[in-house]
Amino acid sequence: MQQYDIVIIGGGPAGLAAAIKAKEEGIDSILILERDKSFGGILNQCIHNGFGLHTFKEELTGPEYAQRFIDKVEEAKIQYKLNTMVIDINEKKIITAVNDEDGILEIQAKAIILAMGCRERPRGAINIPGSRCAGIYTAGTAQKFVNIEGEMPGKEVVILGSGDIGLIMARRMTLEGAKVKAVVELMPYSGGLKRNIVQCLDDFNIPLRLAHTVTKIEGKDRVTGVTISKVDKNLKPIKGTEEYIACDTLLLSVGLLPENELSRTAGVKLGVTGGPEVDERMGTNVEGIFACGNVLHVHDLVDFVTEESYNAGKNASDYVKGKKVEEYKVELFTGEGVGYTVPKFIHKNNIGNGVDVRFRVRNVYKDSYISVYFDDTREIYKKKRVLAPGEMETVKLTEEMFGKYPDCKSITVKIEGIL
Repeated sequence: MQQYDIVIIGGGPAGLAAAIKAKEEGIDSILILERDKSFGGILNQCIHNGFGLHTFKEELTGPEYAQRFIDKVEEAKIQYKLNTMVIDINEKKIITAVNDEDGILEIQAKAIILAMGCRERPRGAINIPGSRCAGIYTAGTAQKFVNIEGEMPGKEVVILGSGDIGLIMARRMTLEGAKVKAVVELMPYSGGLKRNIVQCLDDFNIPLRLAHTVTKIEGKDRVTGVTISKVDKNLKPIKGTEEYIACDTLLLSVGLLPENELSRTAGVKLGVTGGPEVDERMGTNVEGIFACGNVLHVHDLVDFVTEESYNAGKNASDYVKGKKVEEYKVELFTGEGVGYTVPKFIHKNNIGNGVDVRFRVRNVYKDSYISVYFDDTREIYKKKRVLAPGEMETVKLTEEMFGKYPDCKSITVKIEGIL
């Protein structure tokens, strides 16, 4: 059985950043396991720019951003195995993996960092009536066809869902000569970043149909069109509002799910995001297992993935070195308007330079306040002109704040002054 101090599962932006940080912290026995034939994860097919503004203070494409970290891994001589699928993690932190070269591998780790990323929700998750005809793809699959394989999925396109990947593919398909008839969104607001709505839809005169959904897919062998309907406040289609749109392709951008089958087998407790519940160290409920990136919660900017992964790499290294944190930890709760927080727990003796608490709101709020309560006392009251689910929010909790409330039992993040 092979033995390593730290084994990182996933060679996307999260796994690479965690590995580099662990190496910088003096850990030499590191192994990255990646199931694909190359590092980089989803960034390899994100050929648009806009990456790296926080991390490198310059604008990069996805592959360029990934390559910066791949180069660092190579320079640091960090060990890795590509084309290697992890199939099990047990309670003793023994990892079982398979590949063509080694067959079945068993690897004993002192610490494990989960960085498996996320996957798209498929058609089966949203139950749209219609036959199993060709021409229906998730937006990420279409992105891979266009940007990596050099193939066009279709010429007349409707996109269901206005998450960032759906918005970006509306622009990409248009640039490649397709006609994007509409982006249809179930909610009364977009699920993507405001800049993507402007740059990907408004700049190309692509209509965004809010509070609508696809209620029927037409076509036997190939999609010939879709019927869309307006939805009520309960998100149910309203009869009499049906509208037919002729198209040969339907792209689905209906949400991302953290990839956590392995986390479950390892006994890791999952939270409302579908990812692990972690503390400020990115540590899970299983001692010695850490998580970072989209396997934890879906990010809007890869720069934030990098920050989080550096944190996981540092704390996994501290764990291997024997550094302990106190048993007692403060739990974070969500109040009105807040969907979740990461982290879920904070050790009061491990605040350091502060803890960034990231979260998403449940709806669009204007001229409201982000409030943070230590028990029943409000410590943060921060006005925001607009809050939207498509943009992740951050509040920083400092050592000074915890010093004010030494007996604090809980912290609550909520939205107040909702109009």
